[in-house]
Amino acid sequence: MAKVKVPRKSTSVDMTAMTDVAFLLLTFFMLATQFKPDEPVQVLTPSSVAEIPLPDVDVMLITISNDNRVFFDLQGEHYKKTLLEKMGKKFNITFTDEETTKFSNMSSFGMPIAQLKQYINLSPEKRKEMPSAGIPYDSLNNELGEWVMQSRYTNNGVRVAIKGDRDVSYPAIKQVIKTLQEKDVNRFNFITSMEGGQ
Repeated sequence: MAKVKVPRKSTSVDMTAMTDVAFLLLTFFMLATQFKPDEPVQVLTPSSVAEIPLPDVDVMLITISNDNRVFFDLQGEHYKKTLLEKMGKKFNITFTDEETTKFSNMSSFGMPIAQLKQYINLSPEKRKEMPSAGIPYDSLNNELGEWVMQSRYTNNGVRVAIKGDRDVSYPAIKQVIKTLQEKDVNRFNFITSMEGGQ
């Protein structure tokens, strides 16, 4: 009886489909990624062992630099537009639709509201060069309190986070916390870096 020959199959694999999938995934991630916006000031946060992550949406961020300047940011383009309109009405400043759109795409800012219109109309490169005095938060001129209050009216579910530099003075942090408590914000998060992570 004769042996039956089993036909040999090729050991090469067609990688065309796999390459197509890899490039589709790469393209998807490149288009869907949101880059972290430029911050107006570098802040070295104190270290901590806490591991509670901050949510990605509905966050009001108050940044305090090492020279006690305060910067403010609210997440969400729609919320920022509404917030700027409310602050404009509060301080009798009219913002155009173009200025409102530019503001909604900006990251943190730190200046009195009287200078905000000029700041918005600058190009992104010129904004980096413009010195920021910080948002006033002292007891006589507490614009930070107004930003906080109007943000809460705009987005009632917003969570407050304070990102303070590790070299900021204690009275500055105390004044920011006092401002939040005056506006009935008694729950807020401190942003820190992991212990030993620096």
